[in-house]
Amino acid sequence: MQNRRVAVTGLGAVTPIGNDVPTFWEALIQGKNGVSHVTKFDTEQFETKIAAEVKNFDVNQFIDSKEARRMDPFTHYGLVAGDEAIRDSGLDLQNEDPTRTGVVVGSGIGGMIVYHSEHKKLLEKGPRRVSPFFIPMMIPDILPGYLSIRHGLKGPNYSTVSACSSGSHSLGVAFMHVQRGDADIMITGGAEGVITEMAFAGFSSAKAISTRNDDPAHASRPFDAERDGFIIGEGAAMVVLEELTHAKKRGAHIYAELAGVGFTGDAYHITAPHPDGEGAVQAMRLAVQDGGVPPDMVDYVNAHGTSTQLNDKTETLAIKKLFKEHAKNLSVSSNKSMIGHLLGASGAAEFIATALTIEKGIIPPTINYEIPDPDCDLDYVPNVARERKVRIAISNSFGFGGHNVCLCVKRFEG
Repeated sequence: MQNRRVAVTGLGAVTPIGNDVPTFWEALIQGKNGVSHVTKFDTEQFETKIAAEVKNFDVNQFIDSKEARRMDPFTHYGLVAGDEAIRDSGLDLQNEDPTRTGVVVGSGIGGMIVYHSEHKKLLEKGPRRVSPFFIPMMIPDILPGYLSIRHGLKGPNYSTVSACSSGSHSLGVAFMHVQRGDADIMITGGAEGVITEMAFAGFSSAKAISTRNDDPAHASRPFDAERDGFIIGEGAAMVVLEELTHAKKRGAHIYAELAGVGFTGDAYHITAPHPDGEGAVQAMRLAVQDGGVPPDMVDYVNAHGTSTQLNDKTETLAIKKLFKEHAKNLSVSSNKSMIGHLLGASGAAEFIATALTIEKGIIPPTINYEIPDPDCDLDYVPNVARERKVRIAISNSFGFGGHNVCLCVKRFEG
């Protein structure tokens, strides 16, 4: 049986530079910085004092206050983004077969904020004061559970957990469910909210995050010679994937076509990428092969681009290994320069940016690119957005544990 084609018909986002997709996109193409000093806890004892926080977000505008108190913030972000994506798709889920509509959402860590607060209760007040809702508030798979309950969706339903690749893995497996006929519609994406003392302590001890505290606006600087680590971000991004014939029959707006996926493992190190970029190369190769396109037809790479020394030079090397001479014709940019690293939500947010890049013909920039690094010598669309017709793009995500995902996205031509 021939694989079914998969359309992107709905988008939703809660991010450090916008709490809906139109605001997020406009901020991206304007090169808006989303990094500032942490407001969620006292950073006096911490080496890093900056993050990309979600701003001006009042969950009670979207979710009943009693229900919201029984959720971790990552669930708040995911539900709001999911509702936006469904509205944007124009779907009337009441008239769809609920067994043919599923939800897969990734989160790298899940309810870390509630874990921190409830653990503090345990130590200070004893076990009887820990909330009876603690476990369902914490577990990563509670978000797809809530979305399915909220909208009556009875198709495939679970969570993917693969560190910074979680959101992209969720999109990839949701794509496969539609492609092979398990579902006609999938709500998918990623959500994360870990701006806590424990997360900062752990990432700081690992020397993974930036300490440019005196200049947060320029702290996230992927591919720049003076990059010194990533910026912890938070938020959610959700996408409606739909079987193409189903989407066309109802007259849906189609942003782009998700055409191929590539999943690989480095089998090398728990946090560092393979120095030769082997896993990244193979993930990109598999994605374009699955999409049925040769590498030299790709116009744009939405890079993982974390602003760490190892990732950026290794990803650059991997791109050059796969694309060879064509690498110099590619536009490459990193959304993390503006939104920081949304961890398990990053791949989904970057997928949304990639789909909109294809639809609108505008590539968001890599801001804070000031000093070239000899190891990073591609066209990173520095500092200013660029108009370019993008026929085919890929979006990369690489996670701790050696998890690599590449998504191949095509312009929809009918």
